[in-house]
Amino acid sequence: MNGVTNSVLQVLSHLRRRGDEVTIIAPSDSLWWEPAVATEQPELCVGFPVIRVPSLPLPDYPKVRVAAGFTLRIRNILEDIQPDVVHLASPFVLGWRAIQAANSLGLPTVSIYQTEVPAYASRYRIPWAEELLWQHVDRMHKASTLTLVPSSFCKDQLRARGIKRLKTWRRGVDMDRFDPARRDERLRAEIAPNGERLIGFVGRLAAEKQIEDLRVLDDLPSTRLVIIGNGPQEENLRKALPNAHFAGFRGGDDLGRHVASLDVFVHPGEAETFCQTIQEAMAAAVPVVAVGRGGPLDLVDVGQTGWLYQPGDLSGLRSAVQHLAGDDAARARFSAAAWSAVQGRSWEGICNQLVGHYSRAVEVNRRRLDRRAKDLLRGPSGRGVPGP
Repeated sequence: MNGVTNSVLQVLSHLRRRGDEVTIIAPSDSLWWEPAVATEQPELCVGFPVIRVPSLPLPDYPKVRVAAGFTLRIRNILEDIQPDVVHLASPFVLGWRAIQAANSLGLPTVSIYQTEVPAYASRYRIPWAEELLWQHVDRMHKASTLTLVPSSFCKDQLRARGIKRLKTWRRGVDMDRFDPARRDERLRAEIAPNGERLIGFVGRLAAEKQIEDLRVLDDLPSTRLVIIGNGPQEENLRKALPNAHFAGFRGGDDLGRHVASLDVFVHPGEAETFCQTIQEAMAAAVPVVAVGRGGPLDLVDVGQTGWLYQPGDLSGLRSAVQHLAGDDAARARFSAAAWSAVQGRSWEGICNQLVGHYSRAVEVNRRRLDRRAKDLLRGPSGRGVPGP
């Protein structure tokens, strides 16, 4: 589970309620493609059929699968389905093949820019690959009918790279699951038996989240770090944060209970295009301290709902957390403002916006195909193609 998966599931649920027809193309857990046996029950997700394509695990993160195979395979699937629009959730490998396949069939594509993959290069010790990865991002989004970005930072970032047809599409928040009423004093007493303030992070324990930066908070007096999530960095983080409570993976209402039981939410990752967990914390009336880059720039109202610190300024991170953890009156004001700021950000409204973007992509693609047809009729001279 991550931000991409969460948003995809929300979109699927919305399209299901609308009565739309959806087919999901996703990586399998194997490199080998085996045709489904006719007697087997088809795989479904939110009631929609899932078509699997071969994949390989990422070397340092085997739970993340990268699709293998060829564009022709995706083209054949799309040709069989004949969709009105192709939605690409955080495209990179499988998504790029789908963009190429859709373009060859004249189908409109809506690409969701949801992961700043090039920024991961230095975190995974391959800084030389960053520009190559950006070149691939450019290719994908320039070839898409529409690109939806989750924040003003991302829109400026892609526009500066010459990518056009950009629209903003933010994310909703589940106000039932993330609710201050879920605050659990018994859970708080288990984690902090001496009444410490709880400083929490929620997310994948992976290099790009920069959770090791929270070491500057591990010895903050009268507080305790709470790390919610799992991932390949867990063992290293347990060593780097010896005083922290590792809650492991939490989902559903149990996640809502853990988030609401925090006093301050922190997020140090600089590569967040949106940062859904910030919204979820705010919905639970938990003030936020986050790095001032990417999605948090739109989400955190500095001095009202939380604080932002400059990338790399870990003393600024510590000071901001210290302020909110140590000042009960200030924390209460920030908490109330955080809760108020996210009211009305329902997934229903956000997904209705997405359907509108689908319609716009269909229209943009229709006009593009019409222009192409007229150009062909004009011929190279511009005077029309001679008859037989």
